Amino acid sequence: MDSNSSTPLLTAEKLSKSYGSVRALNEATFGIGPGITGLLGPNGSGKSTSIRIFLGLLKPTGGEARVLGLDVADPAARTRLGYMPEHDCLPSTVSAAEFLTHIAQVSGIPFARARSLAADTLRHVGLFEERYRPISTYSTGMKQRVKLAQALVHDPVLVFMDEPTAGLDPTGRVEMLNLIRKINSEFEISLVLSTHLMQDVERSCHNIVLLDAGRVVHSESVERLTEESQTVYVEVTANREGFVKALAERGVSAGQDGGAVVVSNAGTHELDVIRDALVSANAPLHRLAPSRRSLLDIFRSDAQGNPMSGRGSVGLGTR
Repeated sequence: MDSNSSTPLLTAEKLSKSYGSVRALNEATFGIGPGITGLLGPNGSGKSTSIRIFLGLLKPTGGEARVLGLDVADPAARTRLGYMPEHDCLPSTVSAAEFLTHIAQVSGIPFARARSLAADTLRHVGLFEERYRPISTYSTGMKQRVKLAQALVHDPVLVFMDEPTAGLDPTGRVEMLNLIRKINSEFEISLVLSTHLMQDVERSCHNIVLLDAGRVVHSESVERLTEESQTVYVEVTANREGFVKALAERGVSAGQDGGAVVVSNAGTHELDVIRDALVSANAPLHRLAPSRRSLLDIFRSDAQGNPMSGRGSVGLGTR
């Protein structure tokens, strides 16, 4: 599937869910298309509730949720989805091969085919050599891969992943994110990452849906959210102070960030002034580049003016 396609795999239209007096989702409207999507938000924002509704485990209080154009209550919709849970819920006494074979059979796949699919899927997630070991002997990273494999073994169109890098060390996180990108690019399976780690989203996702208090705050591409700003970073190899003075003489103020000279609101005129000031100050140019906003910058900005500021400043980590 083309990750840039505008055809949604999942749609929520004024989706609401209440638990007594608590409203977990409040007329949330969004679509999730092919590719890798980050589902973000602080605790209590509605992420888990949204996933459970799409999986058919909860009935919405109001609105509509659809999977591939089908109502989420339709069994045909559920067969096209996979789910990787956050918590450790694996059977400890059986091997990964036995477990995946069973999961494939539960999905209606005959035993011989299920066993073959189990082996193939474990190969794809990097556990082929360890497939006959009891799951209790696996490391945290290996268990995460088993959970991912069971979500993939029946060849779904889309997989929900709940905190897929939870408990992993930095190397394990990088390996899991690489695996996520591989699954999407090589096997054309779309994924939704429910996470609080913005760096994971920035490294691996094409799009984000940000929820807060049951409402949609952002729903767009990561590239667009983090697009280049008009702030320009200029690095020179000599006479930086002279360069800054030459800018000021031409009416352009500049700050400094580490070894770089920073010019804000740099339009065509300011870029021309930067060129002239470099020549005038005899400051050899090493690098000139616009800055890009990070997701953390965006969410910190949001936290100053929306309800998230009172709930732990978005509640999203950067581990």
